[in-house]
Amino acid sequence: MTAMVRLIRDSWVKAEPYLPEVTQFFYGMLFTLAPATRDFFPINMEVQRNRMVRALVHVVQMVDQPEDLVPFLRQLGRDHRKFGVVPKHYEAIGTALLAAMKTQLGPDWTPEVERAWAEAFTIVARQMQEAAAADTNPPSWRGRVAEHRRLSWDLAMVRIEPEQPIPFQAGQYLSVEVPQRPRLWRYLSPANAPREDGSLEFHIRAVDGGWVSRAIVSHTQQGDTWRFGPPLGRLSVDREAGRDVLMIAGGTGVAPLQALLDELSQWGENPKVRLFYGGRTREDLYALEGLRMVASCNPWFTVTPVIEKGPALVGCEQGTLADVVTRHGAWPGHEVLVSGSPAMIRATVSRMLVAGTALEQIHYDPFTID
Repeated sequence: MTAMVRLIRDSWVKAEPYLPEVTQFFYGMLFTLAPATRDFFPINMEVQRNRMVRALVHVVQMVDQPEDLVPFLRQLGRDHRKFGVVPKHYEAIGTALLAAMKTQLGPDWTPEVERAWAEAFTIVARQMQEAAAADTNPPSWRGRVAEHRRLSWDLAMVRIEPEQPIPFQAGQYLSVEVPQRPRLWRYLSPANAPREDGSLEFHIRAVDGGWVSRAIVSHTQQGDTWRFGPPLGRLSVDREAGRDVLMIAGGTGVAPLQALLDELSQWGENPKVRLFYGGRTREDLYALEGLRMVASCNPWFTVTPVIEKGPALVGCEQGTLADVVTRHGAWPGHEVLVSGSPAMIRATVSRMLVAGTALEQIHYDPFTID
């Protein structure tokens, strides 16, 4: 396994500078081998760019981390049922990926490298197909926009009423398709635990170049129909483990942690939970007042705002989340949940490892390649 992964990673280092060429060849080959797969993607493929190839390579590179990879692949296999993916599509995707890599690497694409990529992709495809075949849930769910409210010029709250309950757990996220951007699926995290009425609340910030986020914030209408894939992600709090919890959230990354707090609030006794909630400025901390209300009612919960620049707040710490959290040491005896942008997660986890926090303490969902 180690030799296979080393061959994959070394060959990808050589190919990555030519990602646009790899991507163009990959899609051309895929749509030739399996024309029906064209309907899986948006009409404007420029928006898609390199997302799928990067995601495929990221997954293949993690084939030596089965404890993290296998649960994710099984979730992903169930999620891809929403497209109507069948076994022959996996075969076409694998063939196209290997052909794209071979074309770009030339003489560096040795029989050993080809075998390593083929074996890794076979493992990935098998896990996804087995999970898809065993799933008895619907391939996707539909929900109606019951409320759309602007919280600021670039932030909106959207409440969805699904046609039938979506079996998610607090802390998980869902792939979402909105009518303003067909086939442009994006991952969103409910900010609430499951409710009796099945409703979901999402907090979406419009990001630069974000086709979907900008459409949701600016153009969502009450009555719109959204489509959802199966739940993904493994952020959770084990109340019986006897360990205190450190939560670290950046911006709208606070949503899945709010869902976990919503769930914990149903109990009188919980582990101690400390949340560091950060942003560049005070305006980024849109959920702070609500979190402080939760803290005022639940003695097991404490929230500390963190801002990078601007005037300080009462009880606020200054700096990046990575700076502030590691000032407090290595957090021994804590379960650590990290949620935010991929860059924020990378920076925070890296600094915590250097500070002495054990890798097995830290939990995050790293597969939000968007």
